Amino acid sequence: MTEDIKNAIEAGKLSDAAGAALGKLTPGTYVQHKSWGYGVIASHDFLLGNTVIDFRNKKGHPMKLDYAAESLVPLTPDHIAARKYRDMDGVRKMAQTDPSQVIRIVLASLGGRASQEQLTSQLVPDVFAEPAFKKWWEIAKRALKADPLVGVPQKKTEHFLLREEALSQTDELLTGFRNARTLKDQILALDNLTKALLAFTDASVLVPVLSAIEDAAKKAVKLQTAEAIQLIVVRDEIVSKFPTLSKGADSLTIAGIFRDEETKLSTLLGDLPVSKLKKAILSLPEAFSDHWAPKAISIFMRGNSKVVPESARLLVENGKTDEFGVALDRAIRDQSITAEGVHWLCEERNGVFKEVALTPRTLSAALGAMERDQFKEKRDRRLHDLLMNDKALILDLIETAEADELREAMRKLIMTPIFEELNKRSLLGRIVRVYPELEDVITGREEAPKTELIVSWESLERRKGELEVLVNKKIPQNRQDIQIARDYGDLRENFEYKSAKEQQRVLTRQKIELERDLARARGTDFRDVKAEVVEIGTTVVIKRMKDGVQETYTVLGAWDTDPDKHIISYLSQMAQALIGKKPGDRVSAPTETGEHEVEVVSVVVAVR
Repeated sequence: MTEDIKNAIEAGKLSDAAGAALGKLTPGTYVQHKSWGYGVIASHDFLLGNTVIDFRNKKGHPMKLDYAAESLVPLTPDHIAARKYRDMDGVRKMAQTDPSQVIRIVLASLGGRASQEQLTSQLVPDVFAEPAFKKWWEIAKRALKADPLVGVPQKKTEHFLLREEALSQTDELLTGFRNARTLKDQILALDNLTKALLAFTDASVLVPVLSAIEDAAKKAVKLQTAEAIQLIVVRDEIVSKFPTLSKGADSLTIAGIFRDEETKLSTLLGDLPVSKLKKAILSLPEAFSDHWAPKAISIFMRGNSKVVPESARLLVENGKTDEFGVALDRAIRDQSITAEGVHWLCEERNGVFKEVALTPRTLSAALGAMERDQFKEKRDRRLHDLLMNDKALILDLIETAEADELREAMRKLIMTPIFEELNKRSLLGRIVRVYPELEDVITGREEAPKTELIVSWESLERRKGELEVLVNKKIPQNRQDIQIARDYGDLRENFEYKSAKEQQRVLTRQKIELERDLARARGTDFRDVKAEVVEIGTTVVIKRMKDGVQETYTVLGAWDTDPDKHIISYLSQMAQALIGKKPGDRVSAPTETGEHEVEVVSVVVAVR
């Protein structure tokens, strides 16, 4: 403590605590202030009671002695702030040539540990502008992972650490795995380990890792099955990389888990990250032997946006295109395919399944799938966006359409609630530019068909119930949502309001469609059927002339379709081909593989 400070304390100008703090703030000392940033002490003026600081952005700034003692934090010359003050260009150059060294200096300045946010605050905007920092940070992270003096966190919420002693990359990875306490942390640590398998020159150090993986997987396989599969994928990758290592005789296998969880495969695979899914799904043939292809097709038909392309790739790469193509065609025809499945087919429309994809039926299936999904909380909008952004897609899908099919496609687009009005006009405009004769469908000058719909009483009541729920529950709730969202403020930037208004348009369109369909519907119980020929309310057995295979269909009302029970609508292509035919008649009818000649074997009254 200098004489000047002692005198100031004795004169009552400074407290003992302030004097002690000021004693560390000698001229030339680097300091940091929470508001002014960093600088250096220029001088003390005890006569005026001021300390003068040369901050980086404000030279010669005076502060009262006691305030300076209270608010200024002294820094060592090696502190990152002192270095920036003394030689900013040098720090910038070091950041470009040796990113790890700069981070080590920052970590040392912050007490040996810091979050990514804290590291960033020391370098932006002084050393880097924010856009440049983001690019530099990706390079720096790779350098840090190879730096034995820096511990890189596995999670964003954890801290970077400055070590006192160097730790090899492999030791760090093994330590990270051993210290992982939760299954999620173990998987994350193993992901980091597998990315650096080339660094392990001694495979024996991985033996305890394999043992721990096996133990964790066995404990998790019942309640956390997807996580157990992820562990096994990593285990198999390690064993594949190091042939001297081996799995135990009673080790879990992905194929074994698939067999145990056969009824949940689509959901189970959907819970896997893509990197693990790509490897896990390869075990389907091993799990189900010669009947694995139907399993993969079923997974495709039920899977999410991650599962669909991987199951399709497995089928194609293993020569199951014929079987897969038949299933795709059937799913498109009966509109049972999901939006994710149609999205994949549209993206691959010029590939192996071109004949299946490039038909107006695919567009109809796409609209149907999106309409089924429109009220899902987390619906997949990729098919919607693909139709809007891929300007050739909708034209590709209707390229082979006949005149009636083109008009029907236009009507479906006009009636669908999936697209906002502006987007719908854009799609319709693409078609009209190529087919100008269809403009009358948009303008409404064509005569709208008013064909009567024959429906069962059960399906009629279901549709009435849907309309009742719509009118009495969904629409009133939507009005309430709009009012609540309106109260949030500026409607131009109000996402909740825009979303509620879009929902209003969807509900209004649904109401119009339901009322229109119900007005056309005529209910029946199919009791007057005589079964002399195929008609509504009959069950018909047909035989394919090509191979003698027999198929059974029950022809019922417009809304009674149930593919699992072989019930088809009288409006379907198959029913239209068969109606009016009697036993012994031969017709050309659509089947799973296209158009085939079939013979009507028998016709009986449908059992209801």
